Amino acid sequence: MIVIYLFCGFLLGWSLGANDAANVFGTAVGTRMISFRKAAFICSFFIVLGAVLGGSGTTETLNSLGQITNIRAAALAVFIAALTVFGMTWLRQPVSTSQAIVGSIIGWNLAMQLPLKSEPVIKIFSTWIICPLLSALITIIIYLAARKFIFSRPVNLFKRDAYIRMALLVAGAFGAYSLGANNIANVMGVFVNSVKFEDIKVLNVTISSLHQLYFLGGLSIAAGVFSFSKRVMMTVGKNIFHLLPEHAFIVVFSQSVVLFLFSSSRLSDMMISIGLPPFPLVPVSSTQAVIGAVLGIGLMKSVASLKFRILGEIALSWVLTPLVSLCLTFVTLKIFGF
Repeated sequence: MIVIYLFCGFLLGWSLGANDAANVFGTAVGTRMISFRKAAFICSFFIVLGAVLGGSGTTETLNSLGQITNIRAAALAVFIAALTVFGMTWLRQPVSTSQAIVGSIIGWNLAMQLPLKSEPVIKIFSTWIICPLLSALITIIIYLAARKFIFSRPVNLFKRDAYIRMALLVAGAFGAYSLGANNIANVMGVFVNSVKFEDIKVLNVTISSLHQLYFLGGLSIAAGVFSFSKRVMMTVGKNIFHLLPEHAFIVVFSQSVVLFLFSSSRLSDMMISIGLPPFPLVPVSSTQAVIGAVLGIGLMKSVASLKFRILGEIALSWVLTPLVSLCLTFVTLKIFGF
């Protein structure tokens, strides 16, 4: 039965791979600097690596919103979140699994008549605004620096393309790792309190139940990247603003930095140790980060070329995603009498 329940998490992971995860290579594929197959392979490998090695911090924040101890309720919550993301993906809207699972958890809290903690709600909701804005700001800073120190220098055309391809691969790998670490909580976080596996020992290394969950979740995300992500890649990589290959690198690197900032426990501890406020360890949306980065490039290059109608549709889908997930979870739980 556990496998059946976890399948709902795998479905959400697949939806994340189809909609969110590929955004780390969306601009590279959209500008035809990297083939979809190569991007999908690299993206999948580093997502699994990031999920296993760095996924604990954001899971704790997500569970503070509401700990679903009933495995059937947890499975239902992620299943509805997955359906919501899949529906938006089918409509070619790059939405966030973070928003979908948060909506489901809030719907569960309301259905169970449990108190909703304001602190994690404010923390999570605020990142949905901060994330694209911060990504746009970082993009503008990197763009200005690159224009002054890199783009202005004469370089052989073939060498230039080779450098950009390599830069896109490195930035994409970094972004995929950060995404795995940041967003695995969306896929398996609700099961942490209800699913316990036996520890596995391999060469004096103990693989805990938590890491086994993260590994399985990472594989499901990889399946989504390979099977269904190309549609959304093209929306992000081509339809909002026409990107040049060098701009694609800036977009990928900027959104990778944003994901890393919101997922690194070590960076958070380091900032606290030197007296600075840390970034909250919250599962943020790679979609919001990459679209914020594309918007930053558009503001620097040509505001008139930005396709505001498409941006408006995407913004509306960001509002609808958590609301749809919340309502469906609430109604379903009430109908089935959890």
